[in-house]
Amino acid sequence: MRVLISTGNLDKFREIVEIISLPEIEFLSLRDFGSDPPPETGLTLAQNARIKATHGFQVSGLLTVAEDTGLFVDALGGMPGVFSSRFAGPAATYRDNRLKLLEMLEGIPFEKRGACFTTIVCITRDGKDFAFVEGKVRGFITTEERGEGGFGYDPVFLYPQMGRTFAELPRCVKNQVSHRGRAFRSARDMLLKLL
Repeated sequence: MRVLISTGNLDKFREIVEIISLPEIEFLSLRDFGSDPPPETGLTLAQNARIKATHGFQVSGLLTVAEDTGLFVDALGGMPGVFSSRFAGPAATYRDNRLKLLEMLEGIPFEKRGACFTTIVCITRDGKDFAFVEGKVRGFITTEERGEGGFGYDPVFLYPQMGRTFAELPRCVKNQVSHRGRAFRSARDMLLKLL
């Protein structure tokens, strides 16, 4: 059984495969079909996830799973939100985005640096009908990068229950408590029903 994870981001792909953890399924990415991801033109995470799922099904004809993730920072009115991956510009690196975020929050006290990481997963098996699940986790933005693991905003997102950033947590622990972990465990149940 083959399932497409509609992303070209290898960090996300590896993390999603680890979370879903279904060895009987062969997971493929857009790279396996020589396709670039579609432009993220949606105004919400759900719209972007659907755009990616539609594109993935059109490219592969396979049952397709897609996601979009945003970091919503209270003190910035919800920014970067849906623009999280390109916060510092269209060609921004993970670090570029983190540094811009830290710069914008400079001088803001810890108690006002609350943030919510949100992942929306979209699943389709025919490119016409779509199912969605959501995963969320609350935390705080640190004043500096901490930890060597993870990717994206992980080094600046403090998970208060453990007093560490996502980048400081072992990967298996992060996958248990993170927004993406929560969303894809629900998606896993849906996949099992569809398959």
